Amino acid sequence: MGGLAIWITGLPGSGKSTIADALRKRHPEFMILRMDDIRKIVTPEPSYSDEERDIVYRCLVFVAQELTGLGHSVIIDATGNLRKWRELARDLIPGYIEVYLKCGIETCKERETQRRDTRGAPKDIYAKGEKGWPVPGVNAPYEAPLRPEIVIDAERTSVEEAAGNISGYLLKIQEKKPL
Repeated sequence: MGGLAIWITGLPGSGKSTIADALRKRHPEFMILRMDDIRKIVTPEPSYSDEERDIVYRCLVFVAQELTGLGHSVIIDATGNLRKWRELARDLIPGYIEVYLKCGIETCKERETQRRDTRGAPKDIYAKGEKGWPVPGVNAPYEAPLRPEIVIDAERTSVEEAAGNISGYLLKIQEKKPL
């Protein structure tokens, strides 16, 4: 039986990494696949071009597919600004769960400027976006999910509540599986 893949998506600064870490504390059997870590290997000097993003996101989906196929469960910590990458994961991974962190751009910008631990994410991403860098929500599109399994209001929900909501969903689907 394959593992689960939980893709936590949202704008930069919406809380993806923080919630991924909190979820992993509750479920240590999950591995976290961080886009920023994968990007360092696949594109050590990133251009963030559309072609490069497509390659890196397809790589991320492939790794998640392989790991879940071997029975491991993963949390994908990645903006995934285009729906096509998240839909590819949905098509290829039977145990796919999408979590959308709904958060306004102003809140995301404020959080990003106050962030101390970037967990490998580029620093000052919104300031760079204002200078022309392709940043989702600024000058690159962010396509919100059409049918996520879970939507979290990341402006009003605490990290622990968000992790609890995701854990509750996992418990529900686990109860539905036949023995």
